[in-house]
Amino acid sequence: MSPLSSIRRRLAAAARICACLCAAAPAFAQQAPPVAEAPLRAHLSFLADDLLEGRGTGQRGGALTVRYLETQAAVLGLQPLPGGGYRQKVPLIGQKTLPESTLRFDAGGKPLAAAFGRDVVFANADGRAATHVTAPLMFVGYGIAAPGERWNDFAGADVKGKVLVAMVNDPQPTGAEPDRFGGRSLTWYGRWVYKFEEAVRQGAAGILLIHTTASASYPWSVPVNSFSHEQFHLAGAGNALQGWMSEDMARTLFAQAGQDLDRLRAQAEVRGFRPVPLSATLDADVRSAVRTIREYNVAGIVPGLDPALRGEAVVYSAHWDHLGIAPDNGKPDHIWNGAVDNASGTAALLAMAQAAVRQPARRTQIFLWPCAEEQGLLGSAAWVRNPPWPLARTAADLNLDTMNFVGRTRDMGVAGAERSALYATSAQVAGAMGLHLAGPVPDLGGAYFRADHFSFAKAGVPAFSVGSAVFSGDGSFEFKHDQAGSSAQMRAFTQRYHQTGDRYDPAWDLSGMVQQAQFTLNLGYAVANAPALPAWKPGEAVGDVQR
Repeated sequence: MSPLSSIRRRLAAAARICACLCAAAPAFAQQAPPVAEAPLRAHLSFLADDLLEGRGTGQRGGALTVRYLETQAAVLGLQPLPGGGYRQKVPLIGQKTLPESTLRFDAGGKPLAAAFGRDVVFANADGRAATHVTAPLMFVGYGIAAPGERWNDFAGADVKGKVLVAMVNDPQPTGAEPDRFGGRSLTWYGRWVYKFEEAVRQGAAGILLIHTTASASYPWSVPVNSFSHEQFHLAGAGNALQGWMSEDMARTLFAQAGQDLDRLRAQAEVRGFRPVPLSATLDADVRSAVRTIREYNVAGIVPGLDPALRGEAVVYSAHWDHLGIAPDNGKPDHIWNGAVDNASGTAALLAMAQAAVRQPARRTQIFLWPCAEEQGLLGSAAWVRNPPWPLARTAADLNLDTMNFVGRTRDMGVAGAERSALYATSAQVAGAMGLHLAGPVPDLGGAYFRADHFSFAKAGVPAFSVGSAVFSGDGSFEFKHDQAGSSAQMRAFTQRYHQTGDRYDPAWDLSGMVQQAQFTLNLGYAVANAPALPAWKPGEAVGDVQR
């Protein structure tokens, strides 16, 4: 045999060995597979159906939803969580204020009745069935203690044993300080959740927030609906009394106590504000139906194919719960179907998972449906407290909530992505899809702090929500067809947000929802296939997220 023939034989053998090795090694997807509209629509129409009774926490509809999601996860081929199964247990305490509960004020030596639903809404969060609170009232401005902002609304006062009265939102920017507390944007300190938590830390007897539509970014009906339902919280000490009072009630109360509410509000905008005791007391007898339940997050896994990277994961999340069902004094039951919020995101994740299992990425992908988001991000908080997947090896959380149901856009909203390297990756993904990123819009409603991604962000994982139907009616989205009509539909939805009118309509154009889901999956694959994990930008990491 000639030397040349020998070389050719060896090269051919090497080629055959290489081909066999390549065939044996699984190929990971460089790009995300396409998301189909048909399964998305089918899941959406079912999840928003009356059969699931509004997917309420601790209700039969919620249990049906969990069973549906874990069944679909298995059918799609998602792998169970470490330890087996698609469920993560989330122990919750449920409390519902009973009709016999009472709350009244004594201001200026005169009694002042307060009707539940019209004037005030309230509950307790301490796990007790009966709570009696009698305490003086103290106005604490915005109720914020923020050392990083050099702001302390509790300075110079002992608020222990007092019922705090606080404003919603946070101090507004001034000419001298245009960027304080995020400028026009709402920060974490402006959220009602923060204020309730701070009242506990301060040792207060309770807290009532003064509602205005402008400061809360939603009408009085939203807290009324919320407090008319059973409310849930994770185990641990909470306020003995927490709730809201209407603007009219606050004006009447302050005037009867000899105070000018507007003057006190103006004082609270100035650095150095000190709490103001009111010549008023509160007497509340809170009777609650209390129960301990076990709710569930649902999650499934698409294992990564790169041996060196499969121990790291990208999380896609969308909460499955809504407000559930409630009787209405002999009338037909009220069902809060929650089609847009958030059957849309729940369905989109199922359709995305169906695509992802066909061709995995280098890193693992986790599809997570948290419970009890409407109760204060409880499911996602439980996930990060006891993570089935290590947070240090979690690349990002990409969240979907209240998705676009009115048609395709030329841009994509990524508010919050600018806090980390996810923004640059989002821009690359958008460009590849022929899109651009929506311009920055002041976060007046604190949207970044109102969805499940924020639990991950507080735990140090880069995270944000991709777009939002609720907050896109301000013209920040460029619709591909009929800009005026599509924007009008978005604005109209804000009147159905957390109302029984949030129902599925078969006439919806879901092309924009598919586009949004595809962008999210494409972004997830870009992160899952990248050489390194995304990082926070300087000043935006864990402790500074609440800036």
